Amino acid sequence: MTDATPGTQAGLGTEAAEHARTKPAEHPMIRLDRLVKRYPGQEQAAVEELSLDIPEGRIVAFVGPSGCGKTTTMKLINRLIEPTSGRIHLDGQDVTELPVHELRRRIGYAIQSSGLFPHRTVADNIATVPRLLGWSRQRVTERVDELLTMVGLDPATYRDRYPKQLSGGQQQRVGVARALGGDPQVMLMDEPFGAIDPQNREALQDEFLRIQRTVRKTIVFVTHDIDEACKMGDLIAVFGENGKVRQYDTPERILAEPADEFVAAFIGSGASVRRLSLTRLGTLDVPEWPTVDADADPERRLAVARAQDREYCLVLDADRRPAGWLPTAEADTEPPSHFPVFSTLGPHSTLFDALDLMLSADTSTVVAVDDEGRYRGVLEMDTVRELINSEQTRTAHARLQEA
Repeated sequence: MTDATPGTQAGLGTEAAEHARTKPAEHPMIRLDRLVKRYPGQEQAAVEELSLDIPEGRIVAFVGPSGCGKTTTMKLINRLIEPTSGRIHLDGQDVTELPVHELRRRIGYAIQSSGLFPHRTVADNIATVPRLLGWSRQRVTERVDELLTMVGLDPATYRDRYPKQLSGGQQQRVGVARALGGDPQVMLMDEPFGAIDPQNREALQDEFLRIQRTVRKTIVFVTHDIDEACKMGDLIAVFGENGKVRQYDTPERILAEPADEFVAAFIGSGASVRRLSLTRLGTLDVPEWPTVDADADPERRLAVARAQDREYCLVLDADRRPAGWLPTAEADTEPPSHFPVFSTLGPHSTLFDALDLMLSADTSTVVAVDDEGRYRGVLEMDTVRELINSEQTRTAHARLQEA
């Protein structure tokens, strides 16, 4: 049987496995209990003895090769197909006791290529479930406009358009809005960004994570891409054959400690680089840099320049936003001349983003800012190396504490 709670891994020794199971658990919004799905005429089960807890308010990514049972498991949760045996609980309730139409109104569903109704407007697509739930016309209209705004589409511009009048990325945004239409407890997302080009896919991923920070839904996210799983998932379930979960844990632990050869082979090379994408700048103490106010007089600029050994000072405007780089050798010139700041990253950017920006922009520094663009600190190449090492040190320390 595959018995998976967060922190358990295939291949763990008995003592370690018991330790993982006795950790304080989050409330499971979805519980799969010995789930089996067998299709007539097939020797092997599509899903076999799968037990899995999906915590409330988390994104759990199902990842694995084609035919491993991840999409089948998702369809079982929504009862698009019925299990051969086993139980599925939603917030403590056995879903087999619910009429199918009631269950599906509690679950949002977003799929690849959006799946929008082509003959309905954007507003009508998003309003599908709210209308089935009997919401008033005013409440439906307000919900449509709220969700369009949330996914970054102006309601006045897009409300009355049809899917064919939208780009692929816009259709996918509407698909997410429709899945959220009835304010469901759970969202099921089956490779929702798979048909989008890489640049727009990354933008949609970032947008969805921003939305999730606000709505905090319980989400099952199916993907075949380990990079996408690491970016999107709070937890990852790595599926092997027959719907068996080979490892169920955080992205950090899966990349650092693959449970067996199957998981290691599926992750492939480059795990160390992938780990950079898991550390967001907002969680780090970014080193300070010599700064000077944009309206500082020559004497003050010169004092700042002499107090440090950098070639440049960072100029900040009245709102503490980066305004330019001031050469320290020219600190007392009047008027001061400074170079623009091109390389800034917000709190939701990662160490990978910082390293990538340094390499692509041929710069050794990146300015870290908050959500309002205010200065937080400056990352240098050496700083990134030190932060990587400190992250590895903390991971190693955590493993020792758990042993």
